[in-house]
Amino acid sequence: MKDEINKIKEEAMGEIKTLNNMEELEELRIKFLGKKGKLTKVLRGMGKLSNDERPVIGQMANEVRRDIEKEINNTRKRLKREIQKKKLEKERIDISIPGKNFILGHRHPLVKTIEELENIFMNMGFSVVYGPEVETVENNFDELNSPENHPSRDLTDTFYITEDILLRTHTSPVQIRVMKENKPPLRIVSAGRTFRFDDVDDTHSPMFHQLEGLVVDENITMANLKETIDTFIKELFGEDMKTRFRPHYFPFTEPSAEVDVSCFNCKGKGCEECNGTGWSMELLGCGMVNPKVLKNCGIDPDKYSGFAFGLGIDRIAMVKYGIDNIRLLFENDMRFLEQF
Repeated sequence: MKDEINKIKEEAMGEIKTLNNMEELEELRIKFLGKKGKLTKVLRGMGKLSNDERPVIGQMANEVRRDIEKEINNTRKRLKREIQKKKLEKERIDISIPGKNFILGHRHPLVKTIEELENIFMNMGFSVVYGPEVETVENNFDELNSPENHPSRDLTDTFYITEDILLRTHTSPVQIRVMKENKPPLRIVSAGRTFRFDDVDDTHSPMFHQLEGLVVDENITMANLKETIDTFIKELFGEDMKTRFRPHYFPFTEPSAEVDVSCFNCKGKGCEECNGTGWSMELLGCGMVNPKVLKNCGIDPDKYSGFAFGLGIDRIAMVKYGIDNIRLLFENDMRFLEQF
């Protein structure tokens, strides 16, 4: 049995020296030291030995096992070093090669404007909510008290997907969703993309951005609306800006108004840009929420009242950053965007 054990050792040591990969090394370990390995099979015959021979053969077998395991471990370390060396040579980085230039982007003027508007209203106690761009006719028109014959319902003005589904024409459906799902008091603003058919020119696009606000609570009056708008305009454009409310009509508010702001150039004194009027442009529409709209959303109009307003974000961005063509906001021209 001693001869068999020595023969196994010599055979194992000889084969180990010829190995070049981990898989073969593991196969060799199993071949000689595994449960069904050669050394194990020899040791199973120790029961036939005498009591004097058994401890001698056992000690010899353990020494051979240790020698083979030691050689396997040394070979494993050697193979690991060789693998690592080959990997490093293959993945070597030439630090003398110039690095890649990473171009950092800029905040888009529309994104900057939306964030600024939202921050102003959040500081005034409003919550920011969002809604889907694909809407139902019910939320987009019906619940907002829009007449059946209103021009905005025409196929020539609105992008319909089906008879009952469309691309929202304003962000007002978000107000409807909020009023249906929540009880007053409510104070929210919602910004996002809206869609209406329009020929593209310097100031018009079939896709544009709106921000709308809604306040519903007990004892809300036109005075609250006016103070909110005045505060917002001053926060956005400066303390020296003034507002002018003109009567208007919207089916979802009553009474309704359009709001003009003083000229950005002369601050209301009168100049060539404002034709001497001191007023710049109509900036937003607003009004007291029509009681029918409140009732449609399950809110008692005898107990609650509210106001709503909406403004074009694209127009504000163009005024704020001196952009004279709305196309520039959507063309993703780096020469334009790098200015911001």
